[in-house]
Formats: sequence, C-alpha cells, structure tokens
Amino acid sequence: MVDSFLVRSAALGAASGARSLTPLAMLALRRGGWLRAVTAAGALGELIGDKLPGTPSRLHQPELTGRVAAGALAGALLARRHGRPVLPSALAAGAAALGASYAGAAWRKYRPGIPAALAEDAAAVGVAWAVTRG
Repeated sequence: MVDSFLVRSAALGAASGARSLTPLAMLALRRGGWLRAVTAAGALGELIGDKLPGTPSRLHQPELTGRVAAGALAGALLARRHGRPVLPSALAAGAAALGASYAGAAWRKYRPGIPAALAEDAAAVGVAWAVTRG
C-alpha cells in the first residue's frame, strides 16, 4: 500500500517541477516570519520570469538541478513539519520534481504561449496550496 504522506510529498515535488519556488513559498506562508516575504517575492518573480522570452529551459543546467533540489527540500520540510521521516519524503518529492520538469517542458512545447504558462502556474500554486494546508 502506498503511503499517502509520500503521495503528498511527491505532489509538492511535482509543483516544484513546474515552479521551483512555489512549494517553498507555500510552506513559508504557513509558518510566517521574514522567510515568508523572501520566498513569496522569489516565487512571484519566478511566475513572472517564466513568461519572458529569454528565460532558459527548465531542462538546462543548473535550472533542472535547482528544481529537483527545491522539490527535495520542500518534501523534507513538509516531513519535518509533520514529524515524518525526512529522507523518503525528500526522495519522493525530488523524483516528482524531475518528472514534472520534463512533463512541464513537454506541455509548453505542445501548447506554447501565455495561456498554457498560466495554466501551469495555476496547477503549481493549487497543488502546493492543497498539500501545505493540512
């Protein structure tokens, strides 16, 4: 049987594959402090920057590594917050971030343009919000 917490971790990692800072910002929003402002500003900047024509592909280095690392970190923080083992959650989230990075790149190639990018934004924000609210 699949551990539902690992599924939540993987979903949070998948959101990192779409928008690397969004899950970290959602986790920070639940905690508060100065980190909330920093991560929210970074996530907002990423949401805007993703639409710019000169933005490199998420599949290039170091962008891909950053997305996987952000996903793993988000999974680890989620596990720590809930008193769960950190390593399995981090691994599940990092792997999901990698897969979602490739899936997102394929989506944007299939559906180029701002509407598809906004749909991806909405999915990343919605998933990250849903996973971190509990």
